[in-house]
Amino acid sequence: MMIPSENYASPAVLAALGSVTQNKYAEGYPGRRYYQGNEIIDQIENLAQKRAQKLFGVPHVNVQPYSGSPANSAVYFALLEPQDKIMGLSLDSGGHLTHGHPKITFSGRYFQSVQYAVGKNGLLDYEEIEKQAKEQRPKIIVAGTTAYPRVLDFKKFGQIAEKVGAYLLADIAHIAGLVAAGVHPSPVAYAHIVTTTTHKTLRGPRGAMIMVTKKGLEKDPKLAEKIDRAVFPGLQGGPHENTIAAMAVALKEAGKESFREYAYQVVKNARQLASALQKRGFNLVSGGTDNHLLLVDLRNKGVDGKTVAVALEKAGIVVNANTIPDDPNPPYRPSGIRLGTPALTTRGMKEGQMEEIATWIERVISRPQEANLIRKEVKKLALRFPIYP
Repeated sequence: MMIPSENYASPAVLAALGSVTQNKYAEGYPGRRYYQGNEIIDQIENLAQKRAQKLFGVPHVNVQPYSGSPANSAVYFALLEPQDKIMGLSLDSGGHLTHGHPKITFSGRYFQSVQYAVGKNGLLDYEEIEKQAKEQRPKIIVAGTTAYPRVLDFKKFGQIAEKVGAYLLADIAHIAGLVAAGVHPSPVAYAHIVTTTTHKTLRGPRGAMIMVTKKGLEKDPKLAEKIDRAVFPGLQGGPHENTIAAMAVALKEAGKESFREYAYQVVKNARQLASALQKRGFNLVSGGTDNHLLLVDLRNKGVDGKTVAVALEKAGIVVNANTIPDDPNPPYRPSGIRLGTPALTTRGMKEGQMEEIATWIERVISRPQEANLIRKEVKKLALRFPIYP
């Protein structure tokens, strides 16, 4: 498993996720439920909130969003009127559909979408983003990515938002675990709102959180109340309390020294994999990585990302086809692949294994007839690093 948005939750997280808490309806919030019988559920949800507040250093957390897309939608529902402007990173530059992708998405259809992009070097140009923000005057600027392999400068995003009077929404779905461990800078001092999923680098269940920062409450003292009302009753009914219970477990695990060591190894492995692929003639968008993922431009290899992703899956290596900046190919058959190291690192793999994997990737592309042989070699490695020892 090398898709950077996937990971392995611990047995303790899975136990909570599959517990009897999934049987309970709990519309509302702790102490203010519309159903009886939620005394213990309230304790669980309060615990998840407190652990998130402590881990990320924020005054308010809503742990009820079902996933990342509903979390972002709730922020828009709370703060925007129809046709207000959202400014987010374009999809082919590494942004997410919910960051204002035009026409086909909720965020792009009901609000005016302004999209910024990476430069020819694959990096964000903050001066250009500021210039665009001053021209467009969006109400929300989204600082978040789904396929950007470099550190985000949240301080610069915050300064841009201040200059145009916009809310800064930091979507850290991919990097939440790295932020919690101190491997990636935190947006909390600069953003008004922070959203994240909980199942990627954070290694929790498939849920999400919306965090309101001190800066956010200074801008709007009622911001937390607006967010909570947007989640329920604005967009959702009963929260998935089994997911929230599992989230509470994952947040406790993320506060341990062993998790910090894990997060640092994720980045070490990604950098080693990047170096190994470059030595084998692969072009990496932005020239490398600072985080958990790599974006590979396959055009010099004469193949498209979908063909390579399918071939790698046959060999036992799971990545995803992905667009690259200014991709000349259509989205379903893009020019790149996206891969990462969170799940490999959870299994205990380190730099040496990244060299092996890079060799297999190169062999699959240059000698696809060896896919079955490579699959056997991959299986031997996987057996050395079981998911749950």
